[in-house]
Amino acid sequence: MTPGGRAQAAIDLLDEIIKAAREGGAAADTLIARYFKTRRYAGSKDRRAIRELVYRAIRRAGDRPASGRAALVGLARGDEGLASAFDGSPHTPAPIGLAEPGAHEGALPTWLTGRIELAEHAALLERAPLDLRVVNRRADRGKMVEALPGAIPMPFAPFGLRLPDNIPIESSEPWLAGYIDIQDEGSQLIVGAARAQPGMTVLDLCAGSGGKTLALADAMAGEGRLVATDTNRARLSRMRPRAERLGVDFIETRLLNPGHETAALNDLDTACDIVLVDAPCSGTGTWRRNPEARWRLTPDRLAKLVESQSRLLDIAACLVRPTGVLVYAVCSLLDEEGASQIVDFLGRNPGFRPDQNIFAAGRDRGPGKLLSPAHDGTDGFFVARLVRAC
Repeated sequence: MTPGGRAQAAIDLLDEIIKAAREGGAAADTLIARYFKTRRYAGSKDRRAIRELVYRAIRRAGDRPASGRAALVGLARGDEGLASAFDGSPHTPAPIGLAEPGAHEGALPTWLTGRIELAEHAALLERAPLDLRVVNRRADRGKMVEALPGAIPMPFAPFGLRLPDNIPIESSEPWLAGYIDIQDEGSQLIVGAARAQPGMTVLDLCAGSGGKTLALADAMAGEGRLVATDTNRARLSRMRPRAERLGVDFIETRLLNPGHETAALNDLDTACDIVLVDAPCSGTGTWRRNPEARWRLTPDRLAKLVESQSRLLDIAACLVRPTGVLVYAVCSLLDEEGASQIVDFLGRNPGFRPDQNIFAAGRDRGPGKLLSPAHDGTDGFFVARLVRAC
């Protein structure tokens, strides 16, 4: 493909991604995979170049662009080589007009200006590294460093490794043997904050596809009761093959009915040593992995997420036994989802107290801790560890 052909393909893809962001459709990675599946003529170099153009345009624009062309025109304003690809020949974009507007450059959606520290903006747009968790009951981190070229131990997570993001990890021997799993260091620290032990009763209330559940299973050494629940059948169904690869066979999974979650949790009332609430959130802390998520977030969606988080916390509180622990986490850098959410919870639930001794990484933020890409090199998370009174 010519440079112009690649530019037009990027515009077409950006149009699809913008439409999906506006209408709640598929993620960018999914749309890109679908696009190339029906265009076998695009070689591997073309695919890489087009994908790079698409993500450069996405990272550059904090607000959702009006169109794919506007997104790429904005990028081309600072890239003469890309601008020259707009030459109007067949299968290429029309030349850029002198007064043609491009997408505005920015790290955040305009409506979030001032709500995330300026020091975090650049880190939120960088490409994230590949973080791994070594399955401690099956493998040794030191030996995995030797087995995986380029791997370095993480500074805070005791079983974590970090690699460059272009490593084909899923074809490696350690992966196929079930010795490692993909998990950001921040997520590993959240699991560590729970301090799960063999023999405990542990609930992962918003388990999704089970990344943190499987790390909890490792900490429990396969002993005790581990329940993983979610309201999304597709996400929950992805846990089983992951568990099988890692040799985990004692997890109970339950599909919850949204808005009626407690009906399926009656047997766990005041019975759990640990309840983990990794609540649905804005995802502002993971924008370096999913930059188009900035285009999906709206004030109304954020307000609904905050309301849902509050409700999930109250559900979880009833399931924690006396002296048990509730761990709350959101992959967000916004206080209304983090510190303020827990301050409100503690006001409603005086039987819980915050334990600030969570982990060494991060910064204190109200009754919890804040991890961030710029400060800690992790995805952005707010984490609180709450202990129920006797």
